[in-house]
Amino acid sequence: MEYDSTQDTKEHIELVRARVDDVRTNLRARAIHHDSSKLREPEKSAYDNLMRFKSSHEMVYGSPDYADGLKILGPALDHHYAHNSHHPQHYANGLDGMSLLDVLEMLCDWRAAGERYKDGSIAQSLAHNRERFGISDQLFSILENTVKELGW
Repeated sequence: MEYDSTQDTKEHIELVRARVDDVRTNLRARAIHHDSSKLREPEKSAYDNLMRFKSSHEMVYGSPDYADGLKILGPALDHHYAHNSHHPQHYANGLDGMSLLDVLEMLCDWRAAGERYKDGSIAQSLAHNRERFGISDQLFSILENTVKELGW
């Protein structure tokens, strides 16, 4: 009797769909709660204070102006990193502590930041953060490929 793999393949497809749904559910929760700590103290007043001095639309991402803004945020930024795992600063070992889901949320955050800052883009964010966080060639290629696949 010949073996017909159809049923085994269909079962495998269903299992993969279920695992992809697990990822989708996690990413959806991340999207809903992304940066919500910025809406509460100690972060809210610090971000309000920063924006009184300079709108993010006036800043160039990665510029000295941007670095000054990070300094103004001070302890509020430390709080933000501590409560948001999509930042390499959340982990003692930076990027190496992150999950793939953290990295995906981080990439989405970088894309949104590129749209928020003067002259910003995902390409600029990737280039700046490659150096800032010591992103390996392999991970950088994966990030670039993901940006390309998403049409960003």
